[in-house]
Amino acid sequence: MPRLTSATPKYRHHKASGQAVVTICGRDHYLGPYKSKASRLEYDRLIGEWLAAGRPAVRAVERVEISVAEVCLAFWKHAQRHYRKNGRPTGTAENYRPALSWLRKRYGRTAAVDFGPISLKALCLAMVQSGNSRRYVNDQMHRIRKVFRWAASEEMIPASVTDALATVDGLQKGRTDAREPDPVEPVADPTVELTLPHLPEVVADMVRLQRLTGARPGEIIAMRPCDIVRTGDVWQYTPAEHKTEHHGHQRTIFIGPRAQAILGKYLLRDASEHCFRPIDSERKRRLAIRTKRETPWNCGNAPGTNRKAKPRRKAGEANSNDSYRRAIARACEIAFGMPESLRKIPRTATPEQKAEAQRRAAEWRKVNVWHPNQLRHTAATDIREKFGLEHAQVTLGHSRMNVTEIYAEKNLKLAADVAREVG
Repeated sequence: MPRLTSATPKYRHHKASGQAVVTICGRDHYLGPYKSKASRLEYDRLIGEWLAAGRPAVRAVERVEISVAEVCLAFWKHAQRHYRKNGRPTGTAENYRPALSWLRKRYGRTAAVDFGPISLKALCLAMVQSGNSRRYVNDQMHRIRKVFRWAASEEMIPASVTDALATVDGLQKGRTDAREPDPVEPVADPTVELTLPHLPEVVADMVRLQRLTGARPGEIIAMRPCDIVRTGDVWQYTPAEHKTEHHGHQRTIFIGPRAQAILGKYLLRDASEHCFRPIDSERKRRLAIRTKRETPWNCGNAPGTNRKAKPRRKAGEANSNDSYRRAIARACEIAFGMPESLRKIPRTATPEQKAEAQRRAAEWRKVNVWHPNQLRHTAATDIREKFGLEHAQVTLGHSRMNVTEIYAEKNLKLAADVAREVG
């Protein structure tokens, strides 16, 4: 048996027949007369297909008994290579993790060619019975179909498998036992104001700026001085990266006088540095602790001497969506008085007690904790009420108005005014 390797197969001379030959995935391919133009073209074609398939060691089409687990593993490796932006991985690959987990746990040993519509419906039912929302289930079903469609494009499974899976419709509202997800609602400005004092100064300014501009959390996090054109009374911020960049869309965020007053002090730095940096928050936190110090300076630890040499986590040059969200969640827990018994579950608690405490904590957070995306909804609703839906669409950077309607709540006062005059 020939040795399997990921090196590019060589163009060779088969002396017995006088033909050119190349061995790909353990199989010899005869290309025609050695050193002829036709043989060179055939070699280039076969190598091109092999590279496009990701340098497989064994030709997938010959592995008719490939399992669902093998399909999941192959797709996961593809997703980590494919879903990248400017050389860095995006969150899209992670979005596939739940779908791949459901597939692997329930049908991992099943032959991929045997995974059909009934299997997908059974998997859908299992997700519903686990308490997942209708939107979650539909999202996972869509991703599962996409995994098998990719496998068919790589000739790992027949295309008939994906055609059969496409016949399964998603769950429809009111026609399923799956619960409906709670809509993302705007967060009231008084609620935001109560939270701000409990946030680090840098994060509080991020919240204020996002509320005024209606930007996405990631756009606020990625803001740099070099991305902002500061001419005229309204500045223009063009993010280097944004959510719809791969669709060829341009994103411009306009910064008015009130937002400029917040942002100004963060522009006095290197043009390529991020405006809102965790290291700045950490520096201010340590300075605040130092100013409250009661121990004389010639006693105790000198500033900076009692730090860990290799801390597990340390402040970086840029926030992430998760760190931004977690900072707001912690501030909400303090601002709205989350019970200490729910914030810190005792280590001595039994598994049943821990589960009950976690359930109650989740219920408390659902009512009292808001997240950064709600600021975008608040800004959209405010703009729609004052200027109209089209203004909200332009400000939020949506290409379609029906997407803006999801973010901007309808102004029911207008309907009441009509009824007052007409009805």
